Amino acid sequence: MVQTELIAEIRLLARAEELKRVRDAVRELVAQRGCNAKIAECVVLAVDEACMNIIQHAYHNDPAGEIVVQILNNRDELVFRLIDFAAPVDKTCIRSRDLDDIRPGGLGVHLMSEVMDEVRFVEPPAGAGNALEMRKKITPCRQ
Repeated sequence: MVQTELIAEIRLLARAEELKRVRDAVRELVAQRGCNAKIAECVVLAVDEACMNIIQHAYHNDPAGEIVVQILNNRDELVFRLIDFAAPVDKTCIRSRDLDDIRPGGLGVHLMSEVMDEVRFVEPPAGAGNALEMRKKITPCRQ
């Protein structure tokens, strides 16, 4: 059985200005594990998009909401678990808009799926509303 090790936990309010701490921590941890800068920035962007989706869609821009970002080491991959305390979302309604629909926004789900090796909702801990888990293999880091 593979053991996962919690290597970082960041708690933040559901505010866009709080996301710099998350981006910096993700960038540093991915780089420490040998990913090149291009891959690191893609992972940072995917985690940032997931946090923004929580802020906008789970909390409906309520700045009092809380997000917990856990970063776990699981042998050759990093696991990013994002937990919120909003009402559970209807997972069947979560999808990217059509890529042919050229306009700003609405591509976060597509971006996360393209960058990460796996993106899925998992059972949230007691008292939480939602938990999203994203996995990225890091050895060797894929281009």
